[in-house]
Amino acid sequence: MLAQIRPIALLIGRVGIGVIFLMHGWQKFTTMGLSGTTAFFEQIGVPLPGLAAPAIAVLEVAGGLALILGAVLPVVGTLLALNMLGAIVFVHGANGFSVGEGGYEYVLALAVAALAIGFSGGGTLALDTLWQRRVSSRV
Repeated sequence: MLAQIRPIALLIGRVGIGVIFLMHGWQKFTTMGLSGTTAFFEQIGVPLPGLAAPAIAVLEVAGGLALILGAVLPVVGTLLALNMLGAIVFVHGANGFSVGEGGYEYVLALAVAALAIGFSGGGTLALDTLWQRRVSSRV
């Protein structure tokens, strides 16, 4: 029974976390705008904010889509986890743990979820799994 439910649970988790990252990246393009994101990155001391802001926005949008689709999961999961580690270092770490006080609780959860999903195989309908099956059937 558990083996039948696991792939569906991974699909739900993958899509849910993917949507969160997609929307966080999308906000950097729309709500804040890249200029606002760059200014914020500069204010908090992110190195090379003019390069980092668009790179992070693209990573979050593309990474969110990749999680949703289940594509290149180990790479995307690792990059998104590192992205959230940067958010802890530059934004949330000094505020302690509690998200209610601006702490790192939420971004830590996103980091570990991205990493766990990245190395889970992705579950049902993951492009990585479908691609692996296709390659295995050729051999």
